[in-house]
Amino acid sequence: MMDILMYLFETYIHSDVELLMDQDELTDELTRAGFQENEIYKAYDWLESLAGLQENEGQSYLTTPCSNRSFRIYTEDEMYRIDCESRGFMLHLEQVKILDSELREMVIDQIMALDTQQFSLNDLKWIVLMVLFNASGYEGAYQQMEDLLYDGDDAWPSH
Repeated sequence: MMDILMYLFETYIHSDVELLMDQDELTDELTRAGFQENEIYKAYDWLESLAGLQENEGQSYLTTPCSNRSFRIYTEDEMYRIDCESRGFMLHLEQVKILDSELREMVIDQIMALDTQQFSLNDLKWIVLMVLFNASGYEGAYQQMEDLLYDGDDAWPSH
């Protein structure tokens, strides 16, 4: 599913190519590209939930605001899906002000909505980029994240 999401993001959403085809045509194109139809529909559902982030614009995503000194405790399911390196990277993104607590929660929710057992640091970078793309007012953070993604894994100190 991540491959489909990255393909769609790079080919249509992030590029200057206009998406003038309907969902059936897009599904046919993705099928011809080698993706399985059930995975394509799961990716569509995931993208719909991501687009829903914009619908709540002006409203807080979090029910309880977080202070600058709060610390995120991950659930067992989240720790199973999001490895230590990825959690550390999200903390780094918060420290360099690419993510705030609200965006972090959006990212975590989108990760948990993925229908995949395999999830890597590179996948996380793509999810963060997609969330930032769909969140208005974060253009600078989006540009920073895009630089991190395309500059490669050595763009942040990994310990």
